[in-house]
Amino acid sequence: MWFEILPSAAIITVALSVPIYAMYGLQKLTLGNAYRRNMDERFDRVMYQRDFRLTNNPYIMNGLKEIQEEDEYEKEKKEREKKKEQDSKEKKKQQE
Repeated sequence: MWFEILPSAAIITVALSVPIYAMYGLQKLTLGNAYRRNMDERFDRVMYQRDFRLTNNPYIMNGLKEIQEEDEYEKEKKEREKKKEQDSKEKKKQQE
């Protein structure tokens, strides 16, 4: 009868839906965000890199307000370099 196909249809449906829901959890664990940005087009990749550069989080969309003036940018860049140097010194001390 027609209802004999229901168990196999249910198995196929579940098997095809598992990867979709599994990726949600895996991305939540690895990226800290359950959704990935589409990077099929070059423009999307450039926007991803821009958002990552501006806020260190590519999942926060930014506009022109987030772009800093050159003086502020240079100041932050120097602070980041100092922090990297301090972190590398601490790592060397920990390794010794």
